[in-house]
Amino acid sequence: QVQLVESGGGLVQPGGSLRLSCVVSGFALSFYTMSWVRQAPGKELEWISSMANSDRSKNYADSVKGRFTISRDNAKNTLYLQMDNLKFEDTAVYFCVRGFTNGPRGQGTQVTVSP
Repeated sequence: QVQLVESGGGLVQPGGSLRLSCVVSGFALSFYTMSWVRQAPGKELEWISSMANSDRSKNYADSVKGRFTISRDNAKNTLYLQMDNLKFEDTAVYFCVRGFTNGPRGQGTQVTVSP
């Protein structure tokens, strides 16, 4: 069956970096656009980045543009999110999603930005 498993979250100080990974199974990553979304406490789900399977084009929300980088390794069926210069407001549970926001997603990985 379709599975997505995120990892790499944790506690980091402001200005720090983390790299999230999402290993997928049950489908070939190469056939799909993939995205990262996040949900902060008490807030709605927020789309933050997508990467197309066709031309590998990348798109980012304004809130993370210039700080986050999405990438993928189709051979490893893995999606990544490099997060640099993290801010307090980046604290959230991060999910990888097949498609944009409505597709299958994993259980998420917690990212906490705090001194």
